Amino acid sequence: MTFRARRGFVAAATVVIVCLLGAGYEASQAPKPAAPAPKPAAPAAPAASGAAQGQPPMAENVYLNVQVLKGIPVDQFNDAMGMFASALLLDCVGCHHGTITSDPKAFAISTPRIERARQMVVMMNNINRLYFGGQKRVTCFTCHAGDPTPEPSPSLRLQYSELITDTTSFEFFPDIAAPPAEKVLARYIEASGGAKALASLRSFAATGTYLGFETSDTEVPFEAVVRAPEQRAEKAETGANDLLWYFNGNQAGRYHPDTPIPLIQFTGWSLIGSKIDTKSFFPTELAKAFQTFQMGYGEVEGKETIVARGINKGESPVNLHFDSATGLLVRLVRWVDTLAGPVPVQIDYSDFRDVAGVKMPFAWTRTWTNGQGIIKIKDIRPNVQVNDAQFARPNVPTTSLR
Repeated sequence: MTFRARRGFVAAATVVIVCLLGAGYEASQAPKPAAPAPKPAAPAAPAASGAAQGQPPMAENVYLNVQVLKGIPVDQFNDAMGMFASALLLDCVGCHHGTITSDPKAFAISTPRIERARQMVVMMNNINRLYFGGQKRVTCFTCHAGDPTPEPSPSLRLQYSELITDTTSFEFFPDIAAPPAEKVLARYIEASGGAKALASLRSFAATGTYLGFETSDTEVPFEAVVRAPEQRAEKAETGANDLLWYFNGNQAGRYHPDTPIPLIQFTGWSLIGSKIDTKSFFPTELAKAFQTFQMGYGEVEGKETIVARGINKGESPVNLHFDSATGLLVRLVRWVDTLAGPVPVQIDYSDFRDVAGVKMPFAWTRTWTNGQGIIKIKDIRPNVQVNDAQFARPNVPTTSLR
């Protein structure tokens, strides 16, 4: 685990709520009187319709004026934008033309900061190619660390301040004093209800509320249907066009209407990560989801955690934070690979209650570089009848509703 103090970085999660999921959102809506400041829009206006069923479109076929980040699916392009936003602590208008809040096509306008960003990506790629064998060891965050202008001088306040744990740091340093993975996982299963109770829970339906920037920070009705080991369907009711998420083991994605490409398919580490997220509701499935573990210590909300870093060859590592006092899983951190480097996805679990003999979290907080979703569950019905169709890719428009 990496220990560090970041200058003003504790507010990063609230500062870096960027535009990617709300692409063109305000521009596509009817005018609203006395509306709050508009949400940022998408990285660019759509240049072409979505790809055929099962084939995620490339970024340059959806967004205009893409010059450097070509040849990658839209979800990976959006995550790269999240890297830029997090590394510089800027939202979309920090780099793009100021008229993007009213005209999504303005994302195609090159600005001095966009031109510089393109140069920086080329420089970063050359450094990694020449000195690190092509590994993404140098990223935007390496130099910027939350500052638009990298600081050339050492910080004495940083050097002599109290050490803190950054649980989303990609670097991980195992601690030989940490207990072995087998012992931690066995305690986790026992704390969650025991092997017998866990084996009897194979599905559940949950209802509650969802709050995120996609809902203008307003709580809306939320429901989820989950089946072991890795199938999940979720819906946040926003009115005429609901927000949807689907995970069926082989495919995963989200549907956020009124965006240049409403239905975004998950690829690469995002697809793999969606499976792990679902397994986290079934402790016995999560415990056997990894080939090897590295063990260490961390901290979540001021409480010590035992960290098991799950590792599968060729996949993103996943840090599982188990509360030292209860043994329950309280945080999951994984990473999404982008051309600009890995970006974190963090899920926090709390408010554990007994459901059919199993301790289940009734509060889920999902945080990533492009926003945060807060889910508060009110009711969970165990072992509901479900069918494969509930987890299928939704039959919704693949192009903008504008």
